[in-house]
Amino acid sequence: MFIKRTDLALEARELWQESAERTTRLQGVKAAKQKQEGYPVTRVDILDRRGAEALGKPQGTYLTIDLSTFWQRKADFFERAVRAVGGQLKALVPAEGPVLVVGLGNDAMTPDAVGPLTAGHVLITRHLISAMPKQFAGFRPVAVQRTGVLGTTGVESAEAVRGLVAEVQPAFVIAVDALASRRVGRVCATVQISDTGIAPGSGVGNHRAALDRETLGVPVFAVGVPTVVDAATLAADLLEASGAGEIDEEKLRGGRGLMVTTRDIDAQVRDLAKVVGYGINWALQDLEIEEMNALLS
Repeated sequence: MFIKRTDLALEARELWQESAERTTRLQGVKAAKQKQEGYPVTRVDILDRRGAEALGKPQGTYLTIDLSTFWQRKADFFERAVRAVGGQLKALVPAEGPVLVVGLGNDAMTPDAVGPLTAGHVLITRHLISAMPKQFAGFRPVAVQRTGVLGTTGVESAEAVRGLVAEVQPAFVIAVDALASRRVGRVCATVQISDTGIAPGSGVGNHRAALDRETLGVPVFAVGVPTVVDAATLAADLLEASGAGEIDEEKLRGGRGLMVTTRDIDAQVRDLAKVVGYGINWALQDLEIEEMNALLS
């Protein structure tokens, strides 16, 4: 059977439903839909081992925010997107304690630059609180790390983050990275938030050691933006839609891991990195968006 690739729990659930009989019930998984700030949000909870095996994802909570209408640029589209992402993240993370935000990826490769670009929009306060505790008493301590990639640093992201976690001792880590989607329509149009950690490089087909509670010793919350679609997965979906018969996975993949992205990926990644960065600020600090603009300018 052709294995379609996705990093989104929402799509993994869709794929399971497509392959199962209509009367078959997915055990160990619960899903619900709502709206926040006008943007649809789908929550998928993988409750036990059965659900984890069915979807190929770790147990935990996965929140997918549909930002498709963000690109229509309607009234307050940016502010609403920030509050939607920030509100969902805030409901998931602990209310207190210092935080380490990790921007994963390669800023020299646009589809993989979500993490590093997001880090540039996060309000860094740890050093300010340490130097001027009275003036910054109302802020939560936040530190930021851009890990780079193994090819340019010689250091695995997990190794770099583990060392910094031991030194900074955060209450939890927020890791931001690029993901791969099954559907072209979800590329740069969704944000996935989870409490299960993340495998760096998954979005560009270069899986590295995972960042999670087991490897770092603290809770790890992942924020991911799908920036690519696996070319073979896209081709398989198109062939199925056209009524093609059995699909030869080996021929489709052709021995190369090709990825597809949008033609304006550079602008879309920049915009969404700002949404995610401001959303993290919204979740961690008691600030309005205008105040973030002033502090980050």
